[in-house]
Amino acid sequence: MKRISFVLFSFVIFIAAASAQTKPLSELQQNFVDLKFGMFIHYNMPTYNDADWPDPDASPALFNPKKLNPAQWAKAAKSANMTYGCLTTKHHSGFCIWDTKTTDYNVMNSPLKRDVVREFVDAFRANGLKVMLYYSILDTHHRLRPNSITPKHFEMVKAQITELLTNYGKVEALIIDGWDAPWSRITYDDINFEDIYHLVKSLQPNCVIMDLNGAKYPAEGLYYTDIKTYEMGAGQRISKETNRMPALACLPINSAWFWKTDFPATPVKKPAKLVNDDIIPLNKVDCNFILNVAPNRDGLIDDNALAALKQIGDLWKNDGPAPKLAPTGEPIISSNLAKHKVSNSSWSDDMNIMDFANDDDFTTNWTSNAKVEKPWYEIDFGHNTDFNTITITEQKPNISNYHLEYMQNGVWKPILTTQNTNRVKVNRFAKVYGNKVRVWIDKADHQISIAEFGVYNERR
Repeated sequence: MKRISFVLFSFVIFIAAASAQTKPLSELQQNFVDLKFGMFIHYNMPTYNDADWPDPDASPALFNPKKLNPAQWAKAAKSANMTYGCLTTKHHSGFCIWDTKTTDYNVMNSPLKRDVVREFVDAFRANGLKVMLYYSILDTHHRLRPNSITPKHFEMVKAQITELLTNYGKVEALIIDGWDAPWSRITYDDINFEDIYHLVKSLQPNCVIMDLNGAKYPAEGLYYTDIKTYEMGAGQRISKETNRMPALACLPINSAWFWKTDFPATPVKKPAKLVNDDIIPLNKVDCNFILNVAPNRDGLIDDNALAALKQIGDLWKNDGPAPKLAPTGEPIISSNLAKHKVSNSSWSDDMNIMDFANDDDFTTNWTSNAKVEKPWYEIDFGHNTDFNTITITEQKPNISNYHLEYMQNGVWKPILTTQNTNRVKVNRFAKVYGNKVRVWIDKADHQISIAEFGVYNERR
């Protein structure tokens, strides 16, 4: 009995200690922005195929670097005054460059037979740099792609992320790609985002999680990510004048993310331009900039990139922590219960009818006819369901006062009445259970429109 009591006591102490060490999201966001500048390292099977999206059945025998040296990468990052590195542990073609137990399609079955993730984390930490990891949800080798996803795929994803966040020490951030993007078409429901988010936080509570494909969501809202992300090479642009959200922006120093045969003889991006047009202005608006530098087939960074990184370090120094961030609140992480459900509203304006406000497209709108004095908008779930969060997004800030209600057993009941002038209005409340939800617009500056009306049942 005493033995059981001691074990139970020790477990409680362990849980309490772990809880005490968990930092609030606002602090994690601040720490991330304070890092300011780091190295993205796209190195994987595409390196050996001269294509960012290689044959998903390419042989592991191709992955055969003769001089692999992550310490060289780390020293190059230090020369540019970078503070961290982030490695592509698995890209879209599914090859794992760590000693995974989830699949034979991994680096231990290549001629190298060395755990590249292990060597990366050890080298960067030895050089005083922090460690982040990149992981692709899309996996064409394992047929984890649109219309083909099975429960086994989900279990593989969870097992691989668990390995990465269990076996390699502290990971500052997990950058996830291939999710909810037009080119991947894998939704947050196909591979449940909320489950993955809670898995990451259970394994490493102080690891921030980023979805690299959040560009469709409004800049002012934190949807499916702890940090706003902008892939500048894909045309995504953060405002260098008005952004106030913790953010990450990325570009390759070369013409592509993975090494190509012409890289050694092709000029890289100009160091002064990267410093003056990207690092400095982005840092001023709470954005961490990550510059991709792709190792070659020997596992080394080319001389032209090494020289450019040294020049960046001569031109730019980290001048200390960023100003204190404005609070963002917790991110939206669960499925949108309102998406594509039956909607209704007061009189709409011409073709901008009610289904444009729950079509999962922030560029379309439901617009109320200007003659309607008390506009309302409604979602019918078709069955009773729990929910505790509602978001209202406008194209431009307009609505200032509104109230929310839900239907239960045929009776409308109040949720809240509030004033909120933000373009993205996030409303959190005690969980309710009903089959419909409605917003009444009580006050607005001009004709009312809603780009997206979202309903969520967030785990808390």
